[in-house]
Amino acid sequence: MSHNTTEVLAGGVVVAAALAFAVYAGQAAGLSRGGAGYPLSASFRSLEGVTVGTDVRLAGVKIGTVTGVELNPQTFRADTSFTVDNGIVIPDDSSAVISSEGLLGGNFVEIMPGGSPLNLEAGEEILDTQGAVSLISLLVKFVSGSGGEDQ
Repeated sequence: MSHNTTEVLAGGVVVAAALAFAVYAGQAAGLSRGGAGYPLSASFRSLEGVTVGTDVRLAGVKIGTVTGVELNPQTFRADTSFTVDNGIVIPDDSSAVISSEGLLGGNFVEIMPGGSPLNLEAGEEILDTQGAVSLISLLVKFVSGSGGEDQ
């Protein structure tokens, strides 16, 4: 069997492109950041739009990733676990808020740092949380509230 050199080179380029895409997709999904952080947790009233792999940000900069989401059957709240990059210290009076990137953007977990001199340790929980605000419910309240006023 004789192989044309051009066919072999073209096949090699296709395989290399596929591998490069796989590496890029893994990095974009946060799969390569396995042990690069320490775990924290928080409990939210509403976790709408947040799933495993969602960004955790501080001042708009990604500092971690959501690693687990589950419903607590006793409190009916969404217990969330996430990692924060090593080297990022978070004061123990900080809060966690579900924020939106805009009208059409996705949600993310935003850390609002406090002013305490003590920092959260690995495995601790952020107690001050604010869940997701539904844009639809806000619009319904606005429309129904403005229609009931006397003019």
